[in-house]
Parts: sequence; C-alpha cells; structure tokens
Amino acid sequence: MTSALTTLTLFALTGAAFFIAFTLYRASHARPAIQALLHPLVVGPLLVTGVLLLTGVSYSHYRQANSPFFYLLGTATVALAIPLHQQFHHIRRLARPLLTTLLFGASFAVISALGIAWLLGGNSETLVSLAPKSVTTPIALGIAEKVGGLQGLTAGVVVFTGVIGAILGPLLFSKLGIRDDRIIGFVTGICAHGVGTTRAFEISSRCGAFSSLGLGMTGALTALILPWLILWWF
Repeated sequence: MTSALTTLTLFALTGAAFFIAFTLYRASHARPAIQALLHPLVVGPLLVTGVLLLTGVSYSHYRQANSPFFYLLGTATVALAIPLHQQFHHIRRLARPLLTTLLFGASFAVISALGIAWLLGGNSETLVSLAPKSVTTPIALGIAEKVGGLQGLTAGVVVFTGVIGAILGPLLFSKLGIRDDRIIGFVTGICAHGVGTTRAFEISSRCGAFSSLGLGMTGALTALILPWLILWWF
C-alpha cells in the first residue's frame, strides 16, 4: 500500500510541477525575456528535483513511477505528423534546400557535441552518450542503448539542448532578421527537437509543421546512420 501510494504521489508530482511551471510561463507572457527563462521544461524539472532531494527519493524510483509519461513520448512524436501533413504542399516545393539544411545541421550537431566533449577530456562512454543530443528523446535513448551510452546522461543533455534552443532560438532569429516561419521552424526542429517544436507551434502552425519536419528527418537520419558510425569509430 505504501509503495503504491508513493508511486501515485510521484506520478502526481510530475503533473503538479508541470501545472505550476506552465501557469508561471503563461503569466509572464507580457514579458518575453522573463518568459523565456520560465519555460515549463526549465521550471518543472527544477521543482521535481527539489522535491526528490528533500524527500530522498531516487531518480530510478521516480522514473519507474512515471513510466506512462515515458511511453507517451513516442506517441506525442508520432502525433506531430498531423500538422506536417497539413503543410505538405509547401514542403514538397522546398525539398532541395530542406535536404541541404538537414544534412548540414544534423552533421554539425553530432560533430560539435563530440568535438567539445573530446576537447574537455570526455571518455568514449561520455562521447557516445552525447552524440544523439539533437534528436528527440525516444530516438536518442534508443541510440544510446544500442551503442552502449549512458541513457541518463543522454536524456539530460537532450532536454538541456531542447530548452536552450527553445529559449535562445527565437532571440537569435530576431537578431539575425530572420522572419520566415519556414526557416525558423525547420532549423528549430533540427537543433532543438521536441522542445523547440513546442515553442515553434507558439509562433504559428506553419512554423510548428516545419519544425516537426526537421525533428522527424533529423531523428530518422541520425537513427539510421549514427549507430553504425559510432560502432565503427569506437
């Protein structure tokens, strides 16, 4: 009974943390600079982490209690195909520049992560854990498991990458004078996967659709090629 109650409490903790974080995020809408720092995926994990530290609950126990949410990650990713289909007539005309951007962006994401980690003295296990940092969580965890990486580290760096992309991406596009929703969305999807795509949908449905495309294509390309490259290299 105690175990079941603890499991239900930890499951409810995730929902409560997200509700509080999302409420703060919406309340700060009038102040974009502050709102960026109050993204639900920044505030929510901090709230959960604080509770776990105060109560002494291990992460493995918390993750087990929240396994339904981990299962739904894949479902949520597949659901992004709906807005993608609605914008397909625009996407088909831009196949060549989209593919060029995809190849460069996905390659640079892996090379930059491995290069920085290597320069900082990371071992092979750390390197292979960081390599899939720019693909959505379900795919990244699958890659990490296949190549012998640390799934906990992979999950953490994937979320961190997405949050940074969602926070700084719109500011960077604004500074560069980029206003085209298609460019903003596609690049955001490549660099900031699911978290960035959520932010892209706040800009417009077209921006979200192109971000979904970038997310999906980056995930597919990385999942097909990266494990073979890692196993060959290491």
